[in-house]
Amino acid sequence: MGPPLREYKFVNSQPARALLVFGSIFFAYSLHAGAQNDAHPVLPDAPSFSNSASDGSPQSGTSNQPATASRPSESGGIVVRSVKRFARDQGEIYSAPFHPANIKWDALLVAGTAGLMAVDRQAARAVPTHVPANISRDLSNVGLIGTSVSVGTIWIYGLKTGDEHARETGELTLESLANTFTVYTLMQFASGRERPTEGTGNGRFWIHNGFNSSFPAGHPMFTWAMASVVAHEYPKPWVQWLAYGAAATVSAGRFNARMHYPSDILVGSTLGYLIGTHIFHSHCKAGLSESCHPKHPR
Repeated sequence: MGPPLREYKFVNSQPARALLVFGSIFFAYSLHAGAQNDAHPVLPDAPSFSNSASDGSPQSGTSNQPATASRPSESGGIVVRSVKRFARDQGEIYSAPFHPANIKWDALLVAGTAGLMAVDRQAARAVPTHVPANISRDLSNVGLIGTSVSVGTIWIYGLKTGDEHARETGELTLESLANTFTVYTLMQFASGRERPTEGTGNGRFWIHNGFNSSFPAGHPMFTWAMASVVAHEYPKPWVQWLAYGAAATVSAGRFNARMHYPSDILVGSTLGYLIGTHIFHSHCKAGLSESCHPKHPR
């Protein structure tokens, strides 16, 4: 009974669960990219990592070559390209706060977070108790799951019908989740903050030694990341209202459920939105969405 019990504890430990979630997200993206390669040996709009000929785009004078010419390197190439693309996105995300043009926004976020932290305890204790916390918690879960299902439906539709715009929406949303997950995980372990209903109720930092602390708020972070991609892909007012409305509902629900302090929600929501926006502008294909201004043209 000893070894199975130890294995059970490992699988249910916070770091193991974090690793499993991230692995599932990244595996799904790589699998999808690999499936695209199998269906289209030469893909000018497949995920690329540079503007050179090595990204898999067709070159003049070589378009009549047999498709099998590129086959030997595809299997290993997609993994390498996916890792490089992910690493580049991570580098850009972590370096973004240090860009001179972003300093004023950094200061604004820090000031807003500090201001909310000063009233976090009072705000959490002022949450009305006449509405059961489980209702708000369920509402936030519905918002997160509903957004995920909606994006997944768009992606499947794009894959089944060949709709390139819908396919890109699902692909970039998945990438935004993968990049959001690493930022979220690092901040969770670094902060270790108590939730409003834990400990003394003062929101102390560096108390938790695991993955599932209060700062930053995870549900809002992931929902805003998805909503940002969808709203940029389809910049119609009704789509933006639905996407951002769902994300705002999740943020409010997590506060009313006393799962997070206001500062947790501000930071999580802001980072999710910014990461989703960054992934969209970094990898969107010009011509599919009118709001696309790609930083790394495919």
